[in-house]
Amino acid sequence: MAYPKRSKDEIARRVASDIHDGAVVNLGIGMPTLVANHLGGDREVVLHSENGILGMGPSPRAGEEDYDLINAGKQPVTLLPGGAFFHHADSFAMMRGGHLDICVLGAFQVSATGDLANWHTGEPGAIPAVGGAMDLAVGARQTWVMMELLTKQGASKLVRQCSYPLTAIGCVKRIYGDLATLECTPAGLRLVDLVDGLDHESFEALLGLPVARAAAAAKGRA
Repeated sequence: MAYPKRSKDEIARRVASDIHDGAVVNLGIGMPTLVANHLGGDREVVLHSENGILGMGPSPRAGEEDYDLINAGKQPVTLLPGGAFFHHADSFAMMRGGHLDICVLGAFQVSATGDLANWHTGEPGAIPAVGGAMDLAVGARQTWVMMELLTKQGASKLVRQCSYPLTAIGCVKRIYGDLATLECTPAGLRLVDLVDGLDHESFEALLGLPVARAAAAAKGRA
C-alpha cells in the first residue's frame, strides 16, 4: 500500500523549523544541504561546512554558481555577510571541540536507541573511509538525521541494531523522515509527528519496530 510522503524539500523545511535562533549548524552531504534553503529571516542560524566555511547561505540561483565557493559535497554555495573561510584543521577543531549546536546528517541505518551507520554498506566500490561524519556525530551537541525511512525495496532503515559499520553509538536525537519525525531515546523510538493518511499501527508495521506515542504528536506537520 502506498502512503503519502514528504518530499525532500518538505523534510528540509521540517528540519529548518526546529533549528533555534543563534544555532551553529553543520549540514551534511546530500539531502541535508537542502535545509539551507528553508531558513527564514526570522532567526540567525550560522551554517558550517567541514571544508572550512562559516556563514553559508542558500543555494545560488542557476547561472550564478561560483565553483571556487563550494561545500564539503562540492556543491556551489553562497556566503552571507560576515561569513568566513579557514583552514580544514580549524574546521575539524570546531567539530571536535563541541562548538556545533546541531549537525544534520544522512544515514543508511539508525537504531531505535540512536546508533548511527552512515558511511559504509559493505558494497564493493563504496567510499573507503568515514570522513568527517564520525567527528560530527560525536562532536555536535545534537545529531539529527534526515532521510527516507524505507529502502527502495521497502525495508526499514530504522532497526533494532545496525548491521552496517557504525559511525557513532547513541548519538542520534531526532530523525526527520518522509513519513514521520521521531526521537531516539534509551527506551527506543518515540513519535513526534506523522504524515496525514498514515496511522500509528500501520507505521509500526512498516518499520517492524514499536514506536511510543508522543503526548501531543503533531500529525501531518509539514
